[in-house]
Amino acid sequence: MSDAVAVDPRKLVAEIVGTFALIFIGAGSIVASGQDIVAVALAFGLAMALLVSTLNHVSGALFNPALTLGLWVTRRLDTLNTVAYIVAQLIGAVLAALALVALFPENLRDNVNLGTPLLGGGVTFAQGVGIEGILTAFLMLAVFGTLLDKRGPSVGGFGVGLVLTMDILAAGRFTGAAVNPARAFGPALMDSTWDDHLVYWIGPIIGAVAAALLYHYVFADDDMQAAAAA
Repeated sequence: MSDAVAVDPRKLVAEIVGTFALIFIGAGSIVASGQDIVAVALAFGLAMALLVSTLNHVSGALFNPALTLGLWVTRRLDTLNTVAYIVAQLIGAVLAALALVALFPENLRDNVNLGTPLLGGGVTFAQGVGIEGILTAFLMLAVFGTLLDKRGPSVGGFGVGLVLTMDILAAGRFTGAAVNPARAFGPALMDSTWDDHLVYWIGPIIGAVAAALLYHYVFADDDMQAAAAA
């Protein structure tokens, strides 16, 4: 894909709004429920499903720098749009965290570090990276298989939302199952909680890029590969 493609501001606004909503609802559920894992998994999963269904036709509804890089390495996003998307997603994340600080009770926010993902007891940095990488790979595969590949089922954003729910139920107690650098960055910035923060960049980016390359070069048909290179 050519790097000369212009940035569409409507797409950036959609990425800001979608990331804001995902983190406001998801991290908000952590604050409101006191980290009830079922409530958190449902909040994140339902929010992701509905937001992707609502905004996919506008921007692709990524809301996630790691997924954005997965599209970049497979030439589905040019470099300029990739950078613009990531900046927009981080802005949306910070605005969501600001809204949580302004609107949610301080005592509840402080009890859960504003929903900032943290490693569970006994989980090492390397284990956290591995967990986040695997979980994000599943999410990237869902994006390719249900949104990008025309051969896949037409389920809107619900395939992606269900994978996010699955990820949180499986490993939320170990890493928070952030699977999204922006989701970690916004609350961490507003709460000044940076413990093992690089886990939530390194793991998701490795997982998303690996899964994107796998789908593109192994699972995609000739037409899908050709369309990405056009």
